[in-house]
Amino acid sequence: MYFFAVFVLLGTGLAVNGEIHSLTYISKPVGLPGIHEFTAMGLLDGRMIDYFDSDNQKKVPKQAWMKERLSEDYWDKGTQSRQSKQQWFKVNINILKERMRQNDTDLHILQWIVSCEGEMKDGKMKFIRGINMYGYDGNDFLSFDEVNGVWVAPTDAAVQTKTKWDEVLKESTKGYLENECIDWLGKFIIYGQKQLEEAIPPEVHLFTRNTKVEANLLLTCLATGFLPKEITLRMKRNGRVLTPADGVVTSGVRPNGDETFQRRDSVEILRSDLSTYTCEVIHQASKVHVEEEWDHKVPEASGGIIGGAIGTVIGILVTVGVVLVILYLKGIIGNNGR
Repeated sequence: MYFFAVFVLLGTGLAVNGEIHSLTYISKPVGLPGIHEFTAMGLLDGRMIDYFDSDNQKKVPKQAWMKERLSEDYWDKGTQSRQSKQQWFKVNINILKERMRQNDTDLHILQWIVSCEGEMKDGKMKFIRGINMYGYDGNDFLSFDEVNGVWVAPTDAAVQTKTKWDEVLKESTKGYLENECIDWLGKFIIYGQKQLEEAIPPEVHLFTRNTKVEANLLLTCLATGFLPKEITLRMKRNGRVLTPADGVVTSGVRPNGDETFQRRDSVEILRSDLSTYTCEVIHQASKVHVEEEWDHKVPEASGGIIGGAIGTVIGILVTVGVVLVILYLKGIIGNNGR
């Protein structure tokens, strides 16, 4: 029996009055070879700030300001805490496997996400909302209702855990989300403020490739390499904004391997279409507002279909692991048990 787990810290926003910020532990591909049994990483505003996995067994800083502002004792305790959490997941995934009568040869994935969201007011972070949820093998397993202060079990297999945690973890979980998580969020936002204020403009590319239908082309607008991730992208035909009703398909904003982001929108058009196609990209943080026009250059039809199909297969390949999202500070969840 195998399991995968990931532990991540994510924050968004800048230390400005009225700005909304969040601190969330969530899994994210980082371009490392292979898949680790347990992975933990920290992200602030989409940028990795710390990292841990079961092979390296050490929590390490990923930003200069994290290394400068936090003592060696912080990293030592963080390493111990994540090693402890790794063991906690090994124990509890076996409990879940037995409870659900699953065999030892299957791959199982335990997920955890914990998040707090706050608003910066006069230099202090004010709590808005919090999340603490578990998933098992891609399905919701258990979540904390922060408003009512109780755990919610969407499946019968989670009822036993809900009952126990309602007895021993209601107050500590609620207190963590509303106090400790928000305190750390405020600190990290202030510590990394200078870097968070830096914006990287997008590169914009408008291109075509062949499709399975020889008479058609896939027109794609790619905005990539930008930070922060908030961006507007519009594809247009003769000045009219195209929508999903016109066949536009979007990837949404996705992370690149270098901590920047990308978005890719595409629409299938006739090879013979002589309309004016443009792509408008607005990235307010970097003050970029561009509109690229398609030059009507098209790939040769012969062989393009096969090449496009191969490219699609390579692009899909194998996505393994709905990995776990964990927020764990000061051992609050270390004694959850079952």
